[in-house]
Amino acid sequence: MIRDDMKWLLKEIIDSKKAEFVSWTSIVPVSGKVFDEKELEYMMEAVLDCHRTEGRRNDMFEKKLAEFLWAKYVITTNSGSSANLLAVTTLTAKELWERQLKPWDEVITVASWFPTTINPIVQNWLVPVFVDVDLWTYEANIDQVKQAISEKTKAIMIAHTLWNAFNLDEITKICKEHNLRLIEDNCDALGTKYDGKFTGTFWDIGTLSFYPAHHITMGEWWGLITNNPLLAKIIKSYRDRWRDCRCKTWEDNTCNNRFKWKLWDLPQWFDHKYIYSRIGYNLKVTDMQAALWVAQLEKLEGFIQARKDNFRYLYDKCRENWFDKYFILPQATEKSDPSRFGFLLSIKEWSWINREALMQFLNTKKIGTRLLFAWNYIKQPAFIDYVKEYRVIGNLKNSDYIMNNTFWIWVYPWLTEKHLDYVIWMIREYIDEK
Repeated sequence: MIRDDMKWLLKEIIDSKKAEFVSWTSIVPVSGKVFDEKELEYMMEAVLDCHRTEGRRNDMFEKKLAEFLWAKYVITTNSGSSANLLAVTTLTAKELWERQLKPWDEVITVASWFPTTINPIVQNWLVPVFVDVDLWTYEANIDQVKQAISEKTKAIMIAHTLWNAFNLDEITKICKEHNLRLIEDNCDALGTKYDGKFTGTFWDIGTLSFYPAHHITMGEWWGLITNNPLLAKIIKSYRDRWRDCRCKTWEDNTCNNRFKWKLWDLPQWFDHKYIYSRIGYNLKVTDMQAALWVAQLEKLEGFIQARKDNFRYLYDKCRENWFDKYFILPQATEKSDPSRFGFLLSIKEWSWINREALMQFLNTKKIGTRLLFAWNYIKQPAFIDYVKEYRVIGNLKNSDYIMNNTFWIWVYPWLTEKHLDYVIWMIREYIDEK
């Protein structure tokens, strides 16, 4: 009875926060969580159950998301940097034998993306090799990927940029020909399909983001995808405090062999629950957080469709207003069915529009904008100060162009046509005034 009353109060709280959009007064935010009383209800149930660590709700989420993606394993972790760090670190494990990544092996990536895709390469003493991207799609240039391969190349780690799938036919072909590992950073593309198959599931490991800006949220948390049971086991071991044991936090002796091991220099019958076989981390989530995930997952298909609808609406309005005279409008890669994350606009080379002035103008109108993350990352202070070993293919001219001329606006499900019309109206006003 008390729980039922609390559920009713949660709905009252959510309903009280709803408000109609008013031009010039309401904010068009850059992103945000989209939830109702269901998320609060599930989280309340988890709090009242008093299970504070990883538990059944996390198991439920991993299972349901794996089913949604037609994947064998989804493994949750506490942040995006952790997911990509776990992905790269997993490929350095000794169990992979001749395919183990070792210090100073090379990993091909793009310069024009988020630090969490590049930093784990450096953090594992590997050498990043940077290639440029193509304008219009913002995805890795395949010719440069081919040029980047050397005898030291052992892996490719690239993101599906802001919803768009990179050319998985060509990338997977390259990986097969040269026996390379592939990590798909799928953080901005949950639900995107390439040739009918979900991105993030094509090769060795995919990573996902559940930050509030992304397709579903639980705060800071991320996940990993793999179809390889050995890689799944290694990921969990690195994530779960370096342990050799497969038991979860609340489990004991699932192998029925807990006190029968004799490993390395440890004494006979040493408790397997306290045998550590890796230099790993503790990067797990809690069941309270997973409860939010479960509720969000129930809405995922609706969220994906809303993002697609908002993207299409913005695209059509841009064409109606002749914005393609001034901007490069985003294009999907061939064979991809994107789950849209944002709406990219690159100012055309000959245009008189100044990006910073336009972004500041939109900001005064309470319209949020964002740059395309760290483009070009090798020019960022952290990279210049700390990374000495890397290679660059070509001159990264498109990465530099995007660094100076590209920004994006949002398409997330909370936005309505009123929000989007206001954004188009304000861009139109800026162009007309100038």
